[in-house]
Amino acid sequence: MNDSPRLSLSHATVAVRDLDTMVDFYCGVLGFAVTNRGTVGDDGEMAFISQDPAEHHQLVFVSGMPQPEHQFVMADHMAFRTASLDGLRAIGTRLDEAGVEGVIPINHGNAWSLYFNDPEGNGLECFVDSPFHVAQPFADVLDLGTDDATIEADTRSKIQDDAEFQPLADWKAAFRARLDGESSEA
Repeated sequence: MNDSPRLSLSHATVAVRDLDTMVDFYCGVLGFAVTNRGTVGDDGEMAFISQDPAEHHQLVFVSGMPQPEHQFVMADHMAFRTASLDGLRAIGTRLDEAGVEGVIPINHGNAWSLYFNDPEGNGLECFVDSPFHVAQPFADVLDLGTDDATIEADTRSKIQDDAEFQPLADWKAAFRARLDGESSEA
């Protein structure tokens, strides 16, 4: 049995140049709310933001810190799950209305995603789980202008011959059993 404690991701902390611009983007475009804001050190400031009443903060922005160099958005990003394709479409509309350029829609087989950068170049992904599991990496075009049934059928047709293809619920159950030490399967 796996006796390691279970961990769940709680929050990420990001160094920022312009705290107000970042708070405006995340709150105004992505729907977060500031839970606290205050000073740190001599000339730094922190803003704590969340969309989850169970989490005081899902993100913390800290100004006055050295800025890291950002890489390719699909390899250097934070990801946020939404509940439906309509939710993903709404995010796409909000990004368009906010003038965010370079939004990349991707069908990963196990998820449908939008990749984009925030105002400081931090990579972001908003996604919704598909009902399928497929070996990763997998990437294909995603047209959010089509209806849910078409997106799901198109995804299934492209991944159903993959050796790992299965309903997502089945994959989750098998992975839970593996984590619990009930299976030695790799």
